[in-house]
Amino acid sequence: MDVKATAKTVRYTPRKVRLVLDLIRGKSVEEALAILQFTPNHAADAVAKVVKSAAANASHNHQLDESNLKIKSCYADEGIVLKRYMPRAKGSASQILKRTSHITVVVSDD
Repeated sequence: MDVKATAKTVRYTPRKVRLVLDLIRGKSVEEALAILQFTPNHAADAVAKVVKSAAANASHNHQLDESNLKIKSCYADEGIVLKRYMPRAKGSASQILKRTSHITVVVSDD
């Protein structure tokens, strides 16, 4: 059975979150959490929260054993983009895009 968890509008760019997700894809939940604990990337904390949430959803809602869970798929989609402006030379301005992510993790007991 597949169980998923999603974190929306996380303030990390999808490109940087995907680097972390590539490390844990296909691993068991316990191994993935151990990898994320020692990953020196700020996005690893947000990804770890989503993995823990997916495992909790599986054990609480569907009575699956957490020790048998594996990460079936994980992906980061682009969320809303906050647009800010920074003053530049000669009275002009340049745009700054503050990107967000929607992180989804799917765990399975297969």
